Amino acid sequence: NLLGVRHILLVLSGKGGVGKSTICTELALALRHCGHRVGILDVDLCGPSIPRMLRVQDRAVHQCDSGWVPVFVGQDRGIALMSIGFLLERPDDAVVWRGPKKNALIKQFVTDVAWGDLDFLIVDTPPGTSDEHISTVEALRHYKLLGAILVTTPQ
Repeated sequence: NLLGVRHILLVLSGKGGVGKSTICTELALALRHCGHRVGILDVDLCGPSIPRMLRVQDRAVHQCDSGWVPVFVGQDRGIALMSIGFLLERPDDAVVWRGPKKNALIKQFVTDVAWGDLDFLIVDTPPGTSDEHISTVEALRHYKLLGAILVTTPQ
């Protein structure tokens, strides 16, 4: 389902609270403003904040023949978004999962979301250097990974 995606960007950090989700959101909005077709894959499973940032936290994900249909943002439906935040009963529910279940969901997000044609897919990863990062990179290995943005803060 990523065959129609031209470029994939990972957004990473070594710690939490540095603004990864904000960078993802602002980058997506800027790319969309320039006329690009954009998607955001929020694999920050324990802190899915992008649906709230884009004011679509009350939306639901639907199924189609080729997988999950992402939530579309804005009046022009210009940004496609997939997040675990859409799959939780309540947006503030905690996700307390062990590694294998998290890794399986990440792989499912990569393979089972019907993104369609996108110029950019921005992937918001969780903080740190965990198994989720390895699972994300391995799942995306066969696609057009453009690169990564490392968000840091002076300490």
